[in-house]
Parts: sequence; C-alpha cells; structure tokens
Amino acid sequence: MPVEKVILVAQDDFLRREVGQFIRSKRIDCAAASSLQEAHDYLGKDNFDLMLLDEKLDDGDGAEFLREVNLRPNKPLVIVMGKAGSVDLAVRCMRDGAFDYLLKPFSNEQIEVVLKKADQFAQVLNVNQFLTHQDSEDEEHQILGQCEPTERLRNLIRRVAQTDATVLIQGENGTGKELVARALHRLSPRRDGPFIRLNCAALPESLVESELFGHEKGAFTGAINKREGRFELANGGSILLDEISEISPSLQAKLLRVLQEREFERVGGNRPIKVDVRVIATTNRHLEQSVVKNEFRQDLYFRLNVVPIHVPPLRDRKSDIMLLADKFTTRFVRKHGVKVKGLSPAAIDALNSHPFPGNIRELQNIIERAVILCNDNEYMQPDLLGLTTPVPSTPAPSLLPVVAVPSPDTNGALKDEGTPRTLAQVEREHILNILKQCGNNRSNTAKALDINIRTLRNKLSEYNAGGTEE
Repeated sequence: MPVEKVILVAQDDFLRREVGQFIRSKRIDCAAASSLQEAHDYLGKDNFDLMLLDEKLDDGDGAEFLREVNLRPNKPLVIVMGKAGSVDLAVRCMRDGAFDYLLKPFSNEQIEVVLKKADQFAQVLNVNQFLTHQDSEDEEHQILGQCEPTERLRNLIRRVAQTDATVLIQGENGTGKELVARALHRLSPRRDGPFIRLNCAALPESLVESELFGHEKGAFTGAINKREGRFELANGGSILLDEISEISPSLQAKLLRVLQEREFERVGGNRPIKVDVRVIATTNRHLEQSVVKNEFRQDLYFRLNVVPIHVPPLRDRKSDIMLLADKFTTRFVRKHGVKVKGLSPAAIDALNSHPFPGNIRELQNIIERAVILCNDNEYMQPDLLGLTTPVPSTPAPSLLPVVAVPSPDTNGALKDEGTPRTLAQVEREHILNILKQCGNNRSNTAKALDINIRTLRNKLSEYNAGGTEE
C-alpha cells in the first residue's frame, strides 16, 4: 500500500503515544516528533508518505511549517490536527495544501478513515504520475475487422473479460496483442481501475525487477527514494506484461510467487506487499517450445496460460485489409493535415496481394507513409506504398567474413526471372546465411549482425528457424 511511513508531530505526550501505537498496529512505520525542529530533522533523513501535524507547538506554528513542507520535492501528505472553533485556521491550512483537517479530540476510527483516504489518494496520484510520463497512445483502441477470425477473437474477449483469470495472449509481432489486452481490461469489472503496462523486452534485465516490484531507498546505487513498482500501481486494476518470454529465469521465479500468493517484496525491502491485480501477458514466441528448451519455467507457463488467446496474423484476415487501410487513411489524413482522395485501384490490388510479414503494424506504417508522400487531391499509387525495395549494392556489414552458401535465390537483388526481391526476403536470407556460418549459434550470430539477441530470436521465430544460445 502507498502509505507506509508516517511522521506524527505533536506536543502532547499522550497523543503521540496513543496515536503512534494505533498507527503501528496497522503495520505502518510511525516516527514521533515533539517539536518542529525534531520534525525537520526527521524529514532531512527520510521520506514520509503522511504527516500528522499539530496546529501549535512550542517552537512554532504548524500552519507555517505546512507551507515549508509543501515546498519539499518529496513532500508527504499533511493532515493538520486542531481544536474545535479554529475555522479560519482550518480554511487557511486547506488552502495552503493540507490534505485534511482533524478536530481534537478524535477517535482511532477517525484516524483509520483518514489513513484510508490518504492511501487511496496516494494510489491515484502515483498512477496518474506514471501515466503522465508514458508514451502517447493512439486515440483509437478498437479491434477493427469483420472477418470470421476477428469476430471469433472479439467473442472470446467478451467472455474472458468478465472473469478474473490470468490471460496469455500469443501472436506474431504487429498483430495487435496490446489492443486485445486493453479490450480485456476495458470490458472487465476492473475497468475503473488502472491499466499498467510493462514491456519486458524494452528494459535491461537489471531494471526489470525494480520496474515490476519497485525498490526501497538505498536498495542500489541511484535509488535515492522509495519507488512503487508496476504491480503496486496496478492494484485494483490490470497489469500487462508485454513480451513475457524475455524475463530472466531468476525473475520468473519471483513472478511465479506473485501469481500464486498475490504478494511480493520491493527490491531492498523485507515487507510483504499484497496486491489485487489481474495479470495479462503477451508473447510472440511459442512458450511451449521455450519450456522444452528450459528457457522458460514450466510452472510459470501453466500459471500464465489459464486462458490462452491467439491473435491471428493479417494474412489470415485478408478481408480486413481494406477496412483497416481505410481507417488508417482517415486517421493519418487528419493527423498530418493533408488532402488525399484514398487508395487507387492498383494500390488496393497491391495491398491485397502483399503477405504482410509485419501484420497490422506494417499496414499502418505503409498507409502513413503513403498519405505523407501523396500529393493533395490525388489517389495513393502503388509506388508510394513501398512494398518492394531495391537491395543496396554493398553487402550488409558483418563482424564475420561472408562465405557464399549455395542457394537458388541468393545471387543478387534479382531472382533468376529478373523479378526484384523484397527487402524482407533479402534480410531473411542474410540472417539465415550468417546463422549457418556461426554453426547455428544465436549469440555469435547476433554479434556478427550487430543486433540484439532478442531481435534475432524474434526474427528466427518468424522464419521458424532454430539455433542455440551457446
């Protein structure tokens, strides 16, 4: 829970003892200060989530100290404790940033109420701050399409969304797995809770654990403050673990505990934190094969795969291509402020015959590029789609010497019949060529190609190719 450290600033010994004891009974750390100077010293040594501040102390005015506290970069929520009849003071404190005002004497039940309010407010504040720093998303999150595979997918989402089951979404890159996850959250009873996403493949392995579970102050170099992780931020809502197959074996064990017990500890902490979160995971790999290769824990796979959802590739949704293309055209015409009539018949034929290895994301990029390059009041022609790209005459850089491998299709940018090959075809042949030279060793192949090992794994998965890590 967000409120974990409280500082109680009160002159009365009885109040400090009784209120402090009650707060600690709620498993919340509570520091007690009898003066503003002592409170100032506490704030200089540690960060607190909540402050209970007396309106008058021997060495100063609590209302004046409130303004000083609110200037701090890591300020706690402040609840001022005052006597009945101090209406003007209460109004001034609220105007100066007090979270609440408690009239003395008050009961333990009143303390419990304000603690709960502060806890809920801190949760909302942390989620809002997190979402503010996220990359902007497309304004449209609907799953578009009218073909039978798309309808089956939508029907499955509607059924699964009403449950609290863990969901594993599998599909190729660019098929819209995140849209499926968002739809599951939007249609669920948790729709009013937060939807928090973490791309497990986009972060260094050393940071993933801290991002998931948070960390305590001083847990590692650079941890200057306590930080809530994505699981805490998602409390009461859903968390999307994108590309779950990329997390390390040690982190897989910790994630298994969260799925089983719904609790975890922050990095550098020893306090169990319970959360109420629905877990949705995505992957573009076949996790069953990863389990066989001992790259992914079998028990974690079974925990994640309670309800599997397969997102079909665009090549299996041919009748949706033009519907999606029209939607993307409308979106990007509005976004870039251009005047485009639409796709020409020749461009429509080109799109319908394209295999779309990059799926919907590839189609989206193709349409955006064509909209930008098309002249005003004209139709987008096939040459603007960029579906075939000439291959550069110079070979791609490699850390290993390229040895010619006999192949009927690898003698240049043109096939025997003179038809230009696509860039995707050339890339595939080059990667498989280097993989063969490296003895099917994926680590050495990634170094030779100067690409990330995860990128190589994704490519080989698309090609249904093998290889070993070591």
